[in-house]
Amino acid sequence: MAKKPYYITTAIAYTSGKPHIGNSYEIVLADSIARFKRQQGFDVFFQTGTDEHGQKIELKAEDAGITPKEFVDQTAGEIKRIWDVMNTSYDKFIRTTDDYHEKQVQKIFKKLYEQGDIYKGHYEGMYCTPCESFFTPSQLADGKCPDCGGEVQPAKEEAYFLKLSKYTDRLIEHINTHPEFIQPESRKNEMMNNFLLPGLQDLCVSRTSFKWGIPVDFDNKHVVYVWIDALSNYITGLGFDLDGKHEELYNKFWPADLHLIGKDILRFHTIYWPIMLMALDIPLPKQVFGHPWLLQGDGKMSKSKGNVLYADELADLFGVDAVRYFVLHEMPFDNDGIISWELMIERMNSDLANTLGNLVNRTISMSNKYFDGIVNNSGIKEEVDDDLIKVVLETPGNVVAKMDKLRVADAITDIFTLFKRCNKYIDETMPWVLAKEEAKKGRLETVLYNLIESITIGTSLLSSFMPETANKIVNQLNTKIRNIDELTTYGNYPSGLKVTAAPEILFARLDPKEVMEKVEEMFAEKETASVVYPVVEKKPEITIDDFDKVQIQVGEVIACEPVKKAKKLLVSQIRVGNEVRQIVSGIAKHYTPEDMIGKKVAVITNLKPVTLCGIQSEGMILAAGDDEGNLSVVTVDKDIISGSEIC
Repeated sequence: MAKKPYYITTAIAYTSGKPHIGNSYEIVLADSIARFKRQQGFDVFFQTGTDEHGQKIELKAEDAGITPKEFVDQTAGEIKRIWDVMNTSYDKFIRTTDDYHEKQVQKIFKKLYEQGDIYKGHYEGMYCTPCESFFTPSQLADGKCPDCGGEVQPAKEEAYFLKLSKYTDRLIEHINTHPEFIQPESRKNEMMNNFLLPGLQDLCVSRTSFKWGIPVDFDNKHVVYVWIDALSNYITGLGFDLDGKHEELYNKFWPADLHLIGKDILRFHTIYWPIMLMALDIPLPKQVFGHPWLLQGDGKMSKSKGNVLYADELADLFGVDAVRYFVLHEMPFDNDGIISWELMIERMNSDLANTLGNLVNRTISMSNKYFDGIVNNSGIKEEVDDDLIKVVLETPGNVVAKMDKLRVADAITDIFTLFKRCNKYIDETMPWVLAKEEAKKGRLETVLYNLIESITIGTSLLSSFMPETANKIVNQLNTKIRNIDELTTYGNYPSGLKVTAAPEILFARLDPKEVMEKVEEMFAEKETASVVYPVVEKKPEITIDDFDKVQIQVGEVIACEPVKKAKKLLVSQIRVGNEVRQIVSGIAKHYTPEDMIGKKVAVITNLKPVTLCGIQSEGMILAAGDDEGNLSVVTVDKDIISGSEIC
């Protein structure tokens, strides 16, 4: 009987830099699902890869002094290296610079244009370079990008648009009739209530302001905008051909069983992508799962905050499987998870070293001590055995049920509940006491057999999540990983097998102080390494005459208060020489009025006055902002008298 196909994908990683542990979580999550499906007997195709076009890449390559292709070759190689470090079993690593992908994207774009689903127009709006997205003013969040919180710039250019509104009703009907399509449920409600039901604006699908993209072959001044390019990878990676000459992988595996993505790109995968497929008359994927974020401390990881953790560095400290266990076990189904050094150390010591590692080690050690490593089932049962066996036999079904709903953390919890029950069974049966009486030798054999069999079943279930550890355990037990359908019966470990004579320490307990010292050394080395600088869009060159047109003076803030009608505005009274200027600034999210009073700031004093929220503003306080939304007003570091010119 042929295996049932199962196609799982991750979002393709953007090649702007090295992926942090939050990015790496997704590939580990997808890998655990793919491995589990294989263990269930499915014919799995697991695809991941890299998204390599766009303005941000073009700018980063320019800053690095290399071509965009050289830049993405380097970054894609680093991403693939990290995925391999984390022992992920992907079947295909696609790059959007692959020739066959680019050719199919051009065909898709042209077909949509020829059938009237794409049309040419002009786009005017606020543009976020990191997200490569346009927004209307009403879509902004406090004037910032609603997706990443970064700065946006006004932009206007000729562009092609995809008619989203044409397919809105059809997509709403599909979502309503396929409740499993968007998961978790909260994500579906978000897409329906915030985007689909209020009505969709047509989507900008080409750009002319940069060149690093797939050219629109019938209009070469345009390049295909990121989402038609990036999203198409899910079918081009299978050998989709718009002319109908599909490769066998496409015929076998499409539609995808699962698109696994971060919750921040849910809109693109549950609205834009389905509409593209509807327009092309291609079946929709069966499910899109928007997983939560893995946060450092109480916030999202960012390079500017200095709280970025990388999977390979964590693996060097704790081991690959320990990192896999942590990110999978600590991520809730629907809410963001937290990663911290303290929590990782605690999990390493309690769950891995104690609950699992110590269980395996002392079971093998007792088998060697009492029976020279030979495992036999004498069949001498007691009531305490029944409860252990009941827990062990219930666990595979519980794990399958959790995995069917993608509740991976809950599935792992069930597996470790089995291991904890084994530890309790040792305390209940006290093998060291049984060993003192020759008459109880048979009972001791059964106890150790039950432990070996239970550990084998638990380890088989664990193998999708911690594959290296699982292989180490079964090798020490002289057995193999069992498939899921082999875990429905108890007692399959053959009597007479011999376990290893020298059990391996799977996870050593960690000294928190020593670990934190290593962490401090690691970050100290990072501080002396290369700094990651923000990418700032270049403006036209100016001359000294242009600069002389701007008058900048030192101003001392003598009074400051919030603007009642606007949460983000402060109004300051600033002494500039012999006069006092009233200036309104959008800095209330970053400074209180008390923070501002007494500061000597850089002020543009020849800016034409404007009225903001009914208050006249007679200049501008200069400030610096980064890609993460941090802001700092520009001050002078010496006691320069107010009114002094900055030149």
